[in-house]
Amino acid sequence: MEYSVQPKIDKNSKIAVLCGGMSSEREVSLRSGKNCHSALLRLGFKNPVIVDVDENITEKLKREKIEYAYNALHGKYGEDGCIQGLLEILKIPYSGCGTMSSALCMNKEYTKKILSTAGIPLIKSVFIRKGGDILEAVKDLRYPMMIKPVSEGSSFGMSKVEDEAELLKAVEEAQGYNPDVLIEEYLVGICATVGVLENEGETFATEILELRPKNEWYDYEAKYTKGLTEFVLPAELSEEMTKRVKEIAVKSHKLADCSGVSRVDFHIVGDIPYVLEINTSPGMTDTSDLPAQAACMGIDYNTLVLLILNSVGLNK
Repeated sequence: MEYSVQPKIDKNSKIAVLCGGMSSEREVSLRSGKNCHSALLRLGFKNPVIVDVDENITEKLKREKIEYAYNALHGKYGEDGCIQGLLEILKIPYSGCGTMSSALCMNKEYTKKILSTAGIPLIKSVFIRKGGDILEAVKDLRYPMMIKPVSEGSSFGMSKVEDEAELLKAVEEAQGYNPDVLIEEYLVGICATVGVLENEGETFATEILELRPKNEWYDYEAKYTKGLTEFVLPAELSEEMTKRVKEIAVKSHKLADCSGVSRVDFHIVGDIPYVLEINTSPGMTDTSDLPAQAACMGIDYNTLVLLILNSVGLNK
């Protein structure tokens, strides 16, 4: 399938590629931003500039007379609705998901609540706030379990635990990243992810990427170290499961009111494709999932960047 993509904005426009930022994913975002900036230059845009986001971001955007923002930020302040709200106040159209969907999807617990209303398969879990009774909360869950900060990316603060002692220690570690923690049952299955893109009013899924980490699970090291994860693309799934995963990904994207781009992560156990989370600003590094998924269906990196850029102004 071929995609004819034409730019929606003038190539002389002043575009800020927002990256870096103040989250634990800063280094990943800098790599994403550099790649996206290079792609915009290759596409013929005359005035893209890399803007490292910090407390002086408003001043920077005004000084550069920015007309549009390409969001290559990941994590807190960039993927949680904060930068989106600021850009709306400044009346600067931006790429990707809007304020509400960004805030929603950054919180794994609230994402689950929205998806559960439509019968999306979800792994059994509990949500714990700072000071909550951890052992009481997990009494109906089975070991092993996965501990996750509720609003964090790139597997920061995540742990697999086998018993009560490991559980209490892991929750404390996770709360160093976020006071709210999600605890899920650990299930053995297939780790997979699929991108969702939009073009001319059509919302579609990319090819599915199956991830086979050499570590026990898909942690930060496995995500960003070449050679530590085997990428199977397209995923070795049945035709029926492939269709189902893609349909659920698009449905989840729409339920969360995402726009332009997202990446939906799955854990497939038997014949059940559980949704883990929705990423509203997927990585765009050399080892990131979304560019590989897009390339597998004939969308090269430049075209992918243009598709995402074309979402400016659609995220209201």
